Amino acid sequence: MPDQTEKPGKDQAAGDRPRRRQARGERRIAQLLEAAASVFCTTGYTAASTNAIAREAGVSPGTLYQFFPNKEAIAIELGDRLVHEMRETYGEALAPVAPETPLEEAVGTAVDRFIDFNCRHPVFLTLMHGPDIPGRITEEHDALHATLLSRVESLLSSFMPDAPAADITRTAHVCLGVYKAGLDLVVAHEGAERDAYIQELKDVLVRYLRPLVGDRTAGDTAASFENTP
Repeated sequence: MPDQTEKPGKDQAAGDRPRRRQARGERRIAQLLEAAASVFCTTGYTAASTNAIAREAGVSPGTLYQFFPNKEAIAIELGDRLVHEMRETYGEALAPVAPETPLEEAVGTAVDRFIDFNCRHPVFLTLMHGPDIPGRITEEHDALHATLLSRVESLLSSFMPDAPAADITRTAHVCLGVYKAGLDLVVAHEGAERDAYIQELKDVLVRYLRPLVGDRTAGDTAASFENTP
């Protein structure tokens, strides 16, 4: 009996080839970005070179130039992807909480999510805070910080409904400043010592916020959280 299996026609096969090439291209880009992240973390952005990135990726410089014209383009693409993931992270970290959630748990959950992101992507700090980074990355970081600050202010307003706007803004700045200072200590350690620094960071934030929030818990303002943009 002849084979009745339908075979793809020429048009379908031709249509599949661009998709396969595109998939291979995306994998290659991901490979190059991963290599760039490693090189940037090791040498810093300024000292990094496209040759070093190609070598780390296990490809020729010519292959790298098929996808990126220079080091700055690689850094910008990597920065864009990290900023996108970071926005998703703080969206989850500062999401509404259950009515019974105490302040300690709300702070702890947020800190854990941010710490997890930064430990998984150490290059984020290199690109966002290092010297001589491309201007577009600086602009992306400034926009990210402004949005994050706005969300923190919204959440603090729910905990501190009678506080003046200037006090809310100041408190939000302090919280972010404390977190960033603690983050440097956290990423500089590993294992049990890192865990200890993470707990210290949480304790500092809770002890700072407790007198400002008073006896209110996150649960007292859960309804307000639901309207947070």
